[in-house]
Amino acid sequence: MKLYLSVDMEGITGLPNITYIDSAKHNYERGRKIMTEETNYVIQSAFDNNAKEILVNDSHSKMDNLLIEELHPEAQLITGDVKPFSMMQGLDDTYEGAMFVGYHARAAQKGVMSHSMIFGVRNFYINDVAVGELGLNAYLAGYYGVPVLMVAGDDQAAQEAEALIPNITTAPVKETISRSSVKSLTPKKAGELLQQKTTQALQNRHNVEPLVPPKQPTLRIEFTNYGEAEWANLMPGTELEPDSTTVKFQAKDMLEAYQAMLVMTELAMQTKFR
Repeated sequence: MKLYLSVDMEGITGLPNITYIDSAKHNYERGRKIMTEETNYVIQSAFDNNAKEILVNDSHSKMDNLLIEELHPEAQLITGDVKPFSMMQGLDDTYEGAMFVGYHARAAQKGVMSHSMIFGVRNFYINDVAVGELGLNAYLAGYYGVPVLMVAGDDQAAQEAEALIPNITTAPVKETISRSSVKSLTPKKAGELLQQKTTQALQNRHNVEPLVPPKQPTLRIEFTNYGEAEWANLMPGTELEPDSTTVKFQAKDMLEAYQAMLVMTELAMQTKFR
């Protein structure tokens, strides 16, 4: 059994704010240590439940947060950027399942450090379905026929996953109080929960279907201001919807939609330099 892990940071146990997830801030080294430990709990439990190969993709910011020298020795790690498929780099149809660890809620929703890729995005839509990073990544997995078996993160990310993917296993390691405060399990107790939930997810894997995307999805991105939308609209093939901050792109498949999202959000970030 091959298993794929996409590991973000905002949903990791005990992390309440940006000081734990920004490499320039004072709590960052604490955050990446807990992130690595949390990933190891999932990896070990997966190996204990007959996984034979596990690929871990560091999926936060510059994507070089996980401490490879402390990572489970039998796992493999994708680290660094730029990656053509970002948070889902390396996934293909040979994997039996995917798990998302350290995930957070989408923008415009309650949740600790909630956002969608960049802080300039209010909503992503695949056709008419509003999604965040979790949903986009689940759709990309679904393109390959790979089900998302478990989501670990804050309670709001867990609720988002349950609403999107029937029968998914979730592991909420902390409860949102506000966007920058949480009530959290300790890392040790979170580790016990993650081991239990990983086992449960693997035993339940045949009851979870891939989140299959539309064959020719329409990607729409609602930005927070018009300047971001103008920049995103510079990508060929996009359309800026009238009297709005929403940019539309008709994709030939989910792979193209995902990469269009990456390009459009990178362009939109140029407004911070203006």
